[in-house]
Amino acid sequence: MSENLRTVTVADGRTLAYAVWGDPDGHPIFSLHGTPGSRLNRHPDDSKVAAIGARVITYDRPGYGASTRHHGRTVVDCVADVAAIAADLGLDQFAVTGGSGGGPHCLAVAARLPKRVTRAACVVGVAPYERLGDAFFDGMDPENIKEFGWALDGAARLAPELRREADGMLTRMAADPATVLGDFDIPEADRAILARPDIAVVLREGMTEAVRRSVDGWVDDDLAFTKPWGFDVESVSVPTSVWWGTKDVLVPAGHGEWLARHVPGAILRIDDSGGHQMDPETRISLLYNWLLHGGDLG
Repeated sequence: MSENLRTVTVADGRTLAYAVWGDPDGHPIFSLHGTPGSRLNRHPDDSKVAAIGARVITYDRPGYGASTRHHGRTVVDCVADVAAIAADLGLDQFAVTGGSGGGPHCLAVAARLPKRVTRAACVVGVAPYERLGDAFFDGMDPENIKEFGWALDGAARLAPELRREADGMLTRMAADPATVLGDFDIPEADRAILARPDIAVVLREGMTEAVRRSVDGWVDDDLAFTKPWGFDVESVSVPTSVWWGTKDVLVPAGHGEWLARHVPGAILRIDDSGGHQMDPETRISLLYNWLLHGGDLG
């Protein structure tokens, strides 16, 4: 992969690192990475992204990759960062999507920038702990329950645990990227996607960059999910689709069902055989096409 790194300095002096994929003259789609993740998390075949006329913009959330940490950030703070990158690129309007930990951030952008966001898609996104309470954990793998438990205990407990988790993740990925999730009991659908060589390349690059300097971004994501997000999902007014897999054990179906009930007019995409991972073909044929053109989600 050729290096794909652009930077912009925001009002408070922080640096944001971002990347652009696909058709440089295509319709812009911000794709907000999961937790952990980085700007290098992307579709594995850039030529296919270009062929559908998509210009996909990814960025390192603060504390990940080459982006400066933003201490105490909340979910809604991503809106100003996305707006700064859009301004740097001269973009008036754009679509936005976010997967897993990127889902809440996608909804924040849709809620706060309704005149600029054309469509939004929250894919296997986390629902607000503040609203779900203990139901947040229903159907969740014990490994993820443990991680969110550290977050609820606070940063002093969470940070060293995530450093240990990151080191283990990098060691496993060096041998076999398909083992990135370690002891998680994931469904066969997820295992099949993680075993793909093209996914392995992107996964190794994206996750290595995510924690290259520190686990600060991962820490701050987890803390942000377990406190008020700074906006209400009920305030989303742009066309928004909510996607989830019924076999997902990282962000269980209950999260998607809750978001479907609370995001006004949500357009649903439910995969009865799927888990947490999206295969690249679905990303192109359904997700990006819907964000570009709307229509049927199948």
